[in-house]
Amino acid sequence: PQVFTVYATVPVGQYVPAGSYVDTITVTLTYSTGPTTFQFGVTASVVASCGISATNMNFGNYAGALTNSTSTVSVSCTSGTTYNVGLNAGVGSGATVTNRKMTSPASATLKYALYRNNTHTQNWGVTIGTDTASGTGNGSAQPLTVYGQMAAGQSGNPAIYTDTITATITH
Repeated sequence: PQVFTVYATVPVGQYVPAGSYVDTITVTLTYSTGPTTFQFGVTASVVASCGISATNMNFGNYAGALTNSTSTVSVSCTSGTTYNVGLNAGVGSGATVTNRKMTSPASATLKYALYRNNTHTQNWGVTIGTDTASGTGNGSAQPLTVYGQMAAGQSGNPAIYTDTITATITH
């Protein structure tokens, strides 16, 4: 018997919904006695998946005035995959998703908030359906803007204040 190897590739850049894809290939061999055909199946599965990354937020030099800043969370999900992005309370002692705290090396704190909209009325937290950002993946990176705000009138010792927020994507 003669063996023929068939090589197949799936081109990059195809943004298709998660699911199973099936095709059937029919091969026809023609001999002097006539054609012979046979079929073989080809399958592939696309798994719903998401990836997430973010840029740092920098409020700059705080001098006691209302201060705003932004960050970008980038979400990449399989086409058609719905997702929710939550932002936790951070690592500041006693912080909550509605009362986040940056901490200095001497343990002093500055309060700030994170929002889903530029008017600073939609808190960004971790409760799906309440205070997370939602969307549907299209196979490409989708940017979500995080709007940060530090209230006026806070006093703090001169230092660098930091916090770490964990962004979680649920799909």
